[in-house]
Amino acid sequence: MDLVALDNYLFFLVNHGMANPLFDVVMPVLTSKGYLLLFPYLAYMIIEARRAEKTLPGASARTSWAIVLSVGAFLLSDWFGHELKHLIGRVRPCNALQDVRLLVGCTTSGSMPSNHATNSFAVALTLFWMARGLTPLRWRFYPVVLAAVVAFSRICVGVHYPGDVIAGTLLGILIAAALTMAYSRCLSAYRSAPYATVLYVSLAVISIFRVYYILHGPLDLSPDEAHYWEWSRRPDLSYYSKGPMIAYLMLVGTSLFGDTVFGVRVLAVVFSALSSVVVYRLGHSIYGSERPGLIAGLLLQVIPLFACFGVIFTIDSPFIFFWVLGLSVLRQAVQGVEPGQSAGKASRDGTVTPGGSGYGLWLVLGVIVGLGLLTKYTMALFYLCSFMFLLFSAQRRLLMTAKPYAAFAVSLIVFSPVILWNISHDWVTLKHTAGQAHASEGFRLSLTHFVDFLGSQVGVITPLLFGLMAYAIVFNRKALESLLGDHDRRLLLWFSVPVIVFFLLKSLQGKVQANWALPGYLSGTVALAGVLAAALGSRGAHPGGRAWKILTVSALVLSLLVTTVAYYPSVLKLPPKLDPTARLRGWRELGREVSKVKEELGNDAKIVIISDSYQVASELAFYVKGQPTTYCINLGRRMNQYDLWADLGEATGLTGWQGHTNPYNTKAIFVRIGDAEVPPALAQASGHCNRRLFRVEESGKRLRDYTLAICEGFRGIRTDKPLIY
Repeated sequence: MDLVALDNYLFFLVNHGMANPLFDVVMPVLTSKGYLLLFPYLAYMIIEARRAEKTLPGASARTSWAIVLSVGAFLLSDWFGHELKHLIGRVRPCNALQDVRLLVGCTTSGSMPSNHATNSFAVALTLFWMARGLTPLRWRFYPVVLAAVVAFSRICVGVHYPGDVIAGTLLGILIAAALTMAYSRCLSAYRSAPYATVLYVSLAVISIFRVYYILHGPLDLSPDEAHYWEWSRRPDLSYYSKGPMIAYLMLVGTSLFGDTVFGVRVLAVVFSALSSVVVYRLGHSIYGSERPGLIAGLLLQVIPLFACFGVIFTIDSPFIFFWVLGLSVLRQAVQGVEPGQSAGKASRDGTVTPGGSGYGLWLVLGVIVGLGLLTKYTMALFYLCSFMFLLFSAQRRLLMTAKPYAAFAVSLIVFSPVILWNISHDWVTLKHTAGQAHASEGFRLSLTHFVDFLGSQVGVITPLLFGLMAYAIVFNRKALESLLGDHDRRLLLWFSVPVIVFFLLKSLQGKVQANWALPGYLSGTVALAGVLAAALGSRGAHPGGRAWKILTVSALVLSLLVTTVAYYPSVLKLPPKLDPTARLRGWRELGREVSKVKEELGNDAKIVIISDSYQVASELAFYVKGQPTTYCINLGRRMNQYDLWADLGEATGLTGWQGHTNPYNTKAIFVRIGDAEVPPALAQASGHCNRRLFRVEESGKRLRDYTLAICEGFRGIRTDKPLIY
């Protein structure tokens, strides 16, 4: 008898052989409401912990951690169980076998492992281990017995095989063992390094949540993410609007995890965590205390402007990392710290080691800045901030040495692939950047753009934190100097204010996106951390006592709430026009619809998928079944990266000839956002076009309309290269 046959035999032995009127009543209740029987035990643990507090200090805290860990065990086990169900794909017995005594509903989800068994044993064994010394041994076994009964009920009611229950039990035991072991390690580490332990544990928990969110969250790839993924399919020295770093990083992620949303976004999680580690160490070094460093590192995970880039993988995710790493290395280089040493807190008058370090850290700084430039051209502001900092600090004599200029030269060498690429592509990036800056329009005063930008900054930082950050970096000079000294105060000032002021002035001339001033808030966050640490009791730099603490806590809670809502916008039930995340939803449904149309057109035809928007073309390339090559034709738009790749005619041989027959039997699917007519150029290039409106709705509300033009006898379109950049 093989294992499958044995599993079937044991299933019927329990499902039929052990059936009785009592089980028919009790087992459905246990399988659906069995968790309620755990609450009396949790109440018992809490009562016993309070009684034992006098003889066993910390008993209540340990009980609280037992409950927290059991909730964590449940969440992890439920997640891992569902992932394995999908991976294994075993059909439930109630859907696969005849004559099953089915006492509850039978779903179509996978059968192995049983999540009831996984969750029950993960929670039960976590409580069993954590309750040692707090409750008698006989009572510690209560949740374990309850878990076994709940797991057994899944066979009795007919929805799982015994093998599913055994697999679930083993997975639950493994998760409980891993979690309790991690708790013991963290507890030991906390005794010797409390702040670092809190940071790393927090980052681990946040990162695990983000991985889950990427896999199961409501957001599709943003148009920018999809477009950068298209770049990663065609590696090059540079690209039309950005450097190549984001494409290279996406290529790494998708090479490891496939061309999936997780493969595209996984490095956002990594870079967000690494950035917090660097900011923590920078704050620790600047203030000479770990508490401000911890606050700064966690603020990077809480402030909405930064938190979103822990999930959405655009150029800002690695850019944040390179900027804060460059800031940290610059400080060490100026202070005279050689590689392998750590930078201490500068003296209050700004005095540091004469002449700075040797060339080692300056060259490292050049590499970091160069990598930042390959990521985002805003990294060029690092040059301006560095120059202003050195010029107006006690270390201005460094400007008379070759060290900063050696760093500058190295950064240009690292950046040189972009320069070489632009030489061979008629400097399109420079033209595009000038177009983005509205350089051709000359100077014009736009108070509307200025107010919009200022409002966006308050929104992405949150009002209270924005006010506290401005207070910390600009209006609180004496208090900030008392915390970190003039040298480091100037460092944070010159790496914050010039960036923000630059984009404020730029907004008077044209539209500025909310995230463009992002680097200015990174050093501002470090300054803010010192103020918050003082307010929370680290130092007495601020009078105000209780009121100041209430303001600080309120600011942090508000920021956390805004970030949480940003992850789950459906909580507010905003209309799509007011929901900033709406542009990240609806693409998967469009991909399914176009895939369906493609199948309807048949396999005997050559089918091309077209749009006149690079955003739509990129999303279709990712979400249409088979991830085909898509094309973005020019029907009166500005240039984009698609214009630098093989166009529709070059790639398909459809050069727009005007014959009435089509030897290729080519059909085209053209997609546009909104309810639009078929473009005349497309109609003229085809024998016949059918127009179809596809609407994506959420909770009965229209999210977005798409126009699909399905064209028979497509002969190709000749379009000129766009002249607008």
